[in-house]
Parts: sequence; C-alpha cells; structure tokens
Amino acid sequence: MLAGVVVAALSLLPLIFVITTAVQIGWDESVALIFRARVGELLTNTVLLVALAVPLSIVLGVGGAWLVERTDLAGRGVWGAVLAMPLAIPAFVNSYAWVSVIPSMAGLASGVLLSTLSYFPLVYFPVRAALAGLDPALEQTAASLGRGPVRVFFGTVIPQLRLALLGGALLVGLHLLSEYGAFALIRFDTFTTAIMDQYRSTFNGSAGSMLAGVLTLLCLALLVLESRARGRARYARIGSGTVAPPTLARLGPWHSPAQLGMVIVAGLSLGVPAVVIGGWLVHGGAGVWQAPELVSSLMQTLGLALGGGILTVIAAFPLSWLAVRYPGRMSRMLERTNYFTSSMPGIVLALALVTVSLAFVPAVYQTALLLMIAYALLYLPRALVPLQAGIAQAPPQLEEAAQALGRTPARAFLSVTLRLVAPSTAAALALVFLAIAGELTATLLLSPIGVQTLATRFWSLSSEIDFAGAAPYALLLILLSAPMTYLLFRQSTTISNTKATS
Repeated sequence: MLAGVVVAALSLLPLIFVITTAVQIGWDESVALIFRARVGELLTNTVLLVALAVPLSIVLGVGGAWLVERTDLAGRGVWGAVLAMPLAIPAFVNSYAWVSVIPSMAGLASGVLLSTLSYFPLVYFPVRAALAGLDPALEQTAASLGRGPVRVFFGTVIPQLRLALLGGALLVGLHLLSEYGAFALIRFDTFTTAIMDQYRSTFNGSAGSMLAGVLTLLCLALLVLESRARGRARYARIGSGTVAPPTLARLGPWHSPAQLGMVIVAGLSLGVPAVVIGGWLVHGGAGVWQAPELVSSLMQTLGLALGGGILTVIAAFPLSWLAVRYPGRMSRMLERTNYFTSSMPGIVLALALVTVSLAFVPAVYQTALLLMIAYALLYLPRALVPLQAGIAQAPPQLEEAAQALGRTPARAFLSVTLRLVAPSTAAALALVFLAIAGELTATLLLSPIGVQTLATRFWSLSSEIDFAGAAPYALLLILLSAPMTYLLFRQSTTISNTKATS
C-alpha cells in the first residue's frame, strides 16, 4: 500500500504543477494569459483537429475491421496485417515522409491527413477484437425480422462495438493532444507545439504553464466525454446460448471498390513512408550508415528503454498486486490516478518534473533517472494491464501451500508467485520498452546533455532538413516498433481464431 501511494503521489505531479503555477501567477495574470487571441487560435486548431481526425480514424478503423472480419473480401488475412502495420511507424516519421514528397504541406488539412493515417489502427485493433467476440445470433435475429445489411450493421453491430470504438477514439484523441513532432514538421500549431516553443524561448514561463493548464483541461474533457458516451449498457449475453461462426457478408459489386480502398489506405499509410525512407537511404548511400552518432543513439535508446521499462514494471507491480489481491475503493483510486496521468501529454509531465527537480532535488535534474521516472509515469498503464492479468492467474493457494511447507512468505512469493507472473512481467516490460523507444517530447525536454535517442537524433536531423541523414534513424525506429505491432496483431487474430473454432 505504501509503495502504491508513493507511485500515485508521483503521478499527481503534473496536476499539482498546473494548479500551483496558476495560483502563483495569480488570478488576473492567469486570465490575461488564457483569454487572448493566441490561445483562441490554438484552441480552434486543436478542437478542429480532434473533431475531424477522430471521426475519420473511426471510419477507417471500423470499416477496415468489418471488411476483414465479416465480409468475403479476398485476401482478408493479408489485409488484416496490412491495416495493423501503420502503428509501427511513429507519427513524426510519417510526417517526415510526406513533407519529403510535398514540402508545401502545412495547416489543418495536412494535420488531419497525417493523424488519420498514423492513428486509425488504434481504433482498428479493439474494434476487430470486439467483432470477433460478438454473438452472431443477434445479427441473425435482426436479419430474420426483415432488416437489411445496412440496418443490421448500424442498428445491431455498431451498438455492441461502443466500448471498443469509444476506447479507440479516446486513444486517438489523446495522441492528437500530445503529438509534437508530426505537427511541428508541417508547421501546424497546437497547444503542444506552442508549449514547446514557449519553453525553448522562456524556459517554463508563465505563458507556457497556462497553455499546459488548458491542454490538461482538454485531456480531462476527452476522458469525461468518453466516460459519458460509454454509458452503463450491458454488452455480454445472458445464458450460454449457442456458439456459431458469423455469416460473412457478400460484397458483390462492392468487392472491387473495397479492394481499391484497401490499396489506397495501404499506399498512403505504408507505401509513402517506405518509398521515401528507401529513397533517402539510396540517395545518402553508405555514408548515412557510417554516422558516428548512429550506434551511440541506438545503444542509448536501448539503455533508456530497458531502464525505463524495468522501473515502470517495478512501479506497476504493487498497484497491480493491490488491484487483484486486495480490491477495494483505495486500490481502485490509486490505479485510476495513474491512468489519468498517463492520458496527459508528455510535455506537461516533463514541465512538472523540471520544475519539481529544480526546486527540491536539483541533483536529479538533467539525469537519466529523471527521464526514466517520466517514462514510468507516462507508460504505467501499459504495464498494469498485463501484470494484473498475470497476478490474477497465479492462485494464492499455491503460495499458502508453500508457506505451510515451511517457506517464509518472502521465499514463497519469490519461488511460486513470481515465477508464475514472469511471462506477464516480460510482456509488460516489452510493451513499455517499445513505447519508450519511440518517445520524443518528454525526451527532448528531460534528456541529459550529450544523450540522444533514435527519436531525438532523427528529430534533430529532420529539423535541419537533412532528410537523408535522418533516414537510418527512421528505419531503426520502425524496426523497434514492429514487434509491438506484431504482438497486438497476433493477439487480435488469436481472438478471431478462438471464436471461429469454439
């Protein structure tokens, strides 16, 4: 409990930072900094971005999942993997590829295009898994009552996908609020890009802090909207029912347009980055692979990702243990605190850690430890989910039996429970490791002098318009992200196969 309270208290630092800054600035100055034309412009850009990119991501994610899972689309297995692959390409790498092709890309339309192509898999994954687990009897009953395929889809299928759809849409929205590199490259101003510019010019000035406060409120608004839209409807069937595979819809004359749509999505989201990165690698020749910073950036990325992953798993373990073994109001509150913090943009967390470290523990400022603490707070939920699943599958009776045979509680835990939780611990470490490897915003603000990851080195070169020099770093980032994408794809296909064979 003590360890869980400490982790939750650290997770509240961004919120405390925003509130404390507003109090220190004072009401009059805070109002003046918030209610000005620049904030209105940023708010308009950000709200329009979310309002346009999220629905488009939903259309692509739900449409792609339905075509792969519920239609007779040719090559469904291949297309299922293709729709998952864009998640392996960081959004700022995608932006770099498109700017290489169209240097004049800028503004809202470009931001919506890049955001949709980068983040629609966040909707595709959960919706596909949900489609695989739906009871086909409900759709068959609706069809037998005279409803056509369109009415069955919108009236029966979509309501059952509400949780998955809203969850994916929330993830897309939060990513849009926190994204920096992709929008900076196309010169599209959002709160995150403006905060970064303000930080670089005035080092955590009052204006930047107030922008961070507005951004935090936007994140909170998204969380509240998702919770309200989710409702309290039941999505599980009552009774055992009968298990039957769903009937695949025949596309008929729509088969060719569906295939063409798949080709277009794959070409825009995968083809453009692949061709551009390959082209820049060819243009740069063997010399781009001989850059002295390439190996050091790779090794520093691996070291920070491994250290941050281990720290995150250690921090997540007591919270997971409380949630599974001692469920209650206190454990739920501690867990939800971390989920709220992880939904906040990395730049707000980084600003909070900079302020706290300079004021109270200056020795940790500009150290790898502070950066890894930021990683742990950002990606704690990625470790909580698999750890809780692993602890739930480790029966406490085995630990009690070991103690009955004379082992101390500590030895019983280490020799029995910890061994059973080891696979889930490894999965949690892998998830966090791959997330840290591609993190940009917090790393730019908190990395020690002389430390450059693949993401920050790529950003430095691409900002200098050295696109050929940045290409190897982009390729390595994709290769590090690919295993995570494959893991998610295998998980969703496992659900589909289980449903089909049961």
